[in-house]
Amino acid sequence: MSTFDTIVVGAGMSGLTSARMLADAGQRVVVLEGRDRIGGRMRTDRSAGFPVDLGASWIHGIEDSPLWDLVHALRIPAIEYTVGSFQVGGRPIQNFDGDGRPMDAAATAEWIADVEAADLLLVEEIGSSSPGDTYLDVTERALDRSGLSPERIDDIREYFRHRVEEQCGAWIGDLDAHGLDEDAIDGDEVIFPRGYDELPRRIGAGLDIRLDARVTHVVRSAGGMVVRTGSEEFTADRVIVTVPLGVLQAGSITFDPALPDEVAGPIERLGMGVFNKVFLQFPERFWDEESYVLRALGEAGEHWHSWYDVSAVSGIPTLLTFAAGPFGRRMQELPDDDVVADVLRALRVLFGDAVGEPLAHWITHWGHDEFSNGSYSHLALGSTHHDHDALAGPVDGVLHFAGEATWGDEPATVGAALYSGRRAAERILDRPVDLADFAARIIAREQTAAR
Repeated sequence: MSTFDTIVVGAGMSGLTSARMLADAGQRVVVLEGRDRIGGRMRTDRSAGFPVDLGASWIHGIEDSPLWDLVHALRIPAIEYTVGSFQVGGRPIQNFDGDGRPMDAAATAEWIADVEAADLLLVEEIGSSSPGDTYLDVTERALDRSGLSPERIDDIREYFRHRVEEQCGAWIGDLDAHGLDEDAIDGDEVIFPRGYDELPRRIGAGLDIRLDARVTHVVRSAGGMVVRTGSEEFTADRVIVTVPLGVLQAGSITFDPALPDEVAGPIERLGMGVFNKVFLQFPERFWDEESYVLRALGEAGEHWHSWYDVSAVSGIPTLLTFAAGPFGRRMQELPDDDVVADVLRALRVLFGDAVGEPLAHWITHWGHDEFSNGSYSHLALGSTHHDHDALAGPVDGVLHFAGEATWGDEPATVGAALYSGRRAAERILDRPVDLADFAARIIAREQTAAR
């Protein structure tokens, strides 16, 4: 039996942040990770000679962002790419109408104005909504008040549905009316040409991390905490559990005694969405080089609707599209070749024979990943923003939870994972942890190791 001050379950962004901060404070810390790698839902594939971020990709808004400050302090390069929040305008977006025809400047301006007007009505409807109202309910009320033609309303309805899918990985009727309240983006968004997993790798360097250590039991008693894996038992004064919400909901870890309602309730009420990525790499670019995004509206974009040009990462023409919510769950049941063929059919509605056969593809299946059971959390009907923070605990002062699902201000983000990991460490240390000092310690260790 191994004894530590703190056991951290999960080597994703939140777990590594907690563990590093506690270790820097002199604690004996071990991180138990069920996967054969660190990073959790930050997963970068480099098998082709360049990074492909199969999990997290963006920082959504770098203004007043401690996450961005940390990335900047560690001198991790980033590329500005401000459309990850599913914007209707504001950046070069090549729009196509419901028949797959390119929209001219006037049609595009009308479309943007329609969505902006509907969004103003939507804010009013959310503000006056009642408990039990879904996001579908409030969007329909806003559209009813818009006074637009049925055809234009249909396009906005489709846009609202896709926005929920991309932001939450959920069907619009399963999301609470307040489910996108925290969806404000301040400042530019960025992606990472060297791969986003550089951040957790550098934070985790030198920590005591046990891979392939699947935790099955967490036991708390007057004598301390006991954590069991398939073959080992660890004891500590306290435990931080950072596994994704989907793992907690699946009951993969047995808590003894059972979690109190203050924590068990949020686990049951919050939702875990599915958001899968499809990268297609082409021999030649057949789309406008100035466009960030290709977006099909209405019927042409019923399923595959947005393609993001991420060619800058590899230097090879590459589009990224998403399958999220119920559509994402259906697509992850299909063979990858069938998914690729379906995406190509949708692209050829817009570009015809100019769409060549892809050189390579990458497809994710986060809903089938036993270590996440989904992509990220959302505010399901019946839950509240308070549920996110209540999930953090602690329980009896010794069992803490961290991860994006435990941070109410901006769940479903890497920032939420970082901040929640920091919060857990600060609660254990009973003092604040300065992120500038945190970054400086990482750099100092790297410089020492390089000597």
